[in-house]
Amino acid sequence: MTMLSNRMTRFLTLALLVTAVGACGLPRPGPLKEEVLNVKLDEASNTEIVVVNKYVTRAVALPPEKGFPAALVNAGPSAPDLIRPGDTLSFTIYENIDDGVLSRGGAGSSSLQSIQVDDSGFIFIPYAGRIRAAGNTPEALRRVITNKLGAQTPEPQVLVQRATGDAATVSILGDGIATQGVYPIRRSSRSLMEMLATAGGVTAPFEVARITVLRRHTKGEIWFQDIYDHPEYDISLHAGDRVLVQRDPRIFTVLGATGAQANVPFGMRRLSALEALAQVGGLNGSLADPSGLFVVRNQEADVARKVLGRHVTGETTIIYVLDLTKPDGIPLARDFEIRDGDTIYVTEAPYVQWGKALSALVGTIGAAQTTVGATQTLGAAAATN
Repeated sequence: MTMLSNRMTRFLTLALLVTAVGACGLPRPGPLKEEVLNVKLDEASNTEIVVVNKYVTRAVALPPEKGFPAALVNAGPSAPDLIRPGDTLSFTIYENIDDGVLSRGGAGSSSLQSIQVDDSGFIFIPYAGRIRAAGNTPEALRRVITNKLGAQTPEPQVLVQRATGDAATVSILGDGIATQGVYPIRRSSRSLMEMLATAGGVTAPFEVARITVLRRHTKGEIWFQDIYDHPEYDISLHAGDRVLVQRDPRIFTVLGATGAQANVPFGMRRLSALEALAQVGGLNGSLADPSGLFVVRNQEADVARKVLGRHVTGETTIIYVLDLTKPDGIPLARDFEIRDGDTIYVTEAPYVQWGKALSALVGTIGAAQTTVGATQTLGAAAATN
């Protein structure tokens, strides 16, 4: 009985020591499940705890993609033949007399090279005067100059050549295009897809390639693949448009007892909590508490009102709780959509801290025993001498 009592005493003492060591702050990747859940007891924090259910998954679901706005889709084709300020023009003028107003010595023709349309849209032609070129096609300008020169020389013939200037170009930028640059709008590159092909094509994976078009004060964004499903989104480009082609820039952060802790690119258009975990190797089977899966998000006010069921002003930090041990835990994690900037945190299982505390205690006791043994050995040696 005395031996059993001594064993029980040692066991209780060990348990108390383990508890004491565990309370001393052993290394861990973050707060425990209970510590996270206790956030809601802090009235001063602007943080809410929400347990995920079917209603919550519907409330936080992303709305369907809308594609390009009507202002871009309905703008109609551009007119690349129109002359604009900044364009460079060249003229060849034929006269059917030996000494014309521009040609001399029987040359029969004269050339005017690299005449740039000024900011007001005008050019100057000798004997024809100052002529408005902007807004005309090369053919219309040819007729205007012919009529002007017709009063000076009989039946002149005029050829007009146009080199596209700065005003009739589109800028293609981003890490998802082969060759960034400024490209002229020609008959072969009037549409978005034609211009992307002119720039060498999209180099980002099609499923995560994102296209942004900025036209004056109108901005439109679309997934590259959607242009194939909706041909109307292959919009006509206009002079001055800026096109950004990039790999999907969204990321989420994973911390805690998972296969990896990192900032992770989405890799797909829509990403669920379950798919996000799979991208980092899932839960750590020896450490993770599957009932402690948290998604931390700065939630916009309109969605926060739906989720919390009360009036909310401004952005609110919400910690969404997913319990994979429940019957609907995995389906809910599969349906809960991750957003750009979300943080996924998986807590450690409670026994992990006990294991760490026990290991620390055993190590401490072992070190103490070694020290005592060494002291006793030294004492015995001293007594012998």
